[in-house]
Amino acid sequence: MSDGDGLYLLVQPSGSKLWRLKYYYVGKENVLSIGKYPLVSLAEARDRRYEAKKQLLANIDPNGHKKEAKLAVLFDANNTFRAVAEDWHKTCNKMKVPEHRERIWRRLELHAMNQLGSRPIAKIKTPELIVLMRKLEQQQKSETARRLAQTFNAVFRHAVHIGIIENNPASDLHGVITPHKTTHFAAVHPSGLHLLLKKLETVTTSEQNRMAVKLLMHTFLRPGELRYGKWAEIDWQEKRWTIPAERMKKRRPHIVPLSEPVLALLRELQTLTGYSSYLFPSQQRRRHPVMSENTINKVLTNMGYGGKQVGHGFRAIASTVLNESAVFRPDVIEIQLAHVEKSNSRKPYNRAEYMDERTRMMQWWSDYLLAQISAHVE
Repeated sequence: MSDGDGLYLLVQPSGSKLWRLKYYYVGKENVLSIGKYPLVSLAEARDRRYEAKKQLLANIDPNGHKKEAKLAVLFDANNTFRAVAEDWHKTCNKMKVPEHRERIWRRLELHAMNQLGSRPIAKIKTPELIVLMRKLEQQQKSETARRLAQTFNAVFRHAVHIGIIENNPASDLHGVITPHKTTHFAAVHPSGLHLLLKKLETVTTSEQNRMAVKLLMHTFLRPGELRYGKWAEIDWQEKRWTIPAERMKKRRPHIVPLSEPVLALLRELQTLTGYSSYLFPSQQRRRHPVMSENTINKVLTNMGYGGKQVGHGFRAIASTVLNESAVFRPDVIEIQLAHVEKSNSRKPYNRAEYMDERTRMMQWWSDYLLAQISAHVE
């Protein structure tokens, strides 16, 4: 049933009615499927005929344009922000320590995925990213906003590199957020350690969590280095814990001489978690294999130290006490803290440097912590 100018309604033997448009492109006859009647009305079919005629005038094949549009929809569906971010996180973050990788993804989940996760990444524009950052800034989370901007830049840059988008909408977010004022990790004065240790013994938490705080204090590792610790890294005979380079912030292997109190804590912990390859496996068996990065700080908050002490702050306490003691050389303390001076960054690395003195220092530090408890027993 012809409507004119190439548009007609094809009535099938079954009774179904289909709109078709006959047209010529580069001298060849073609047929464009427009839709099914009555889902597509006569007026809509005529509108689509008009659009097809305009495409032909512009030397565009309507069928080819239709196929490209379908492919574009499929392309967008397969290249959402979440899909691209997951690919970036999997392929580009392999060199980062596990704690850092976990923190990056958690930041995206908390502050971006609800708004952007299902969106085609090619459709996301700079103003949308700024809105998310401004929201965090209003919540007094400027540093989180700044780091989120860095992650946005990395994800969209990855999308450019693999050919999904041509321009990076996050490439010029610098300066959007007010610069963050650097603050140190919260830590109590060494004189308050005895009270903290006392409260640690009575706080309501699991023994695994309690021992995590104790081991963090005795070893003054970074929390992520402790949380991802594995039993295979413990050398019971040599009384050393060797952490591989890929888990260290400075990308160098690190040895922790184990004092007698630490060895005792590890033996006790092994009765609880020896079934796992990790010292601190996740108790909820969730996505991550080890305890949450928030666990230690939550224990400290429950002890009444919210905003006063965080897990990372034990490193500052140890550094203060050890340097003020004048018993050990600053170089020895810095090496055990796994710090790398810029002037020595190209120096050949010896992970066992000053090991005898470091072993004595770690025993001295554990004895110091235990003395805080005994010296204030009522």
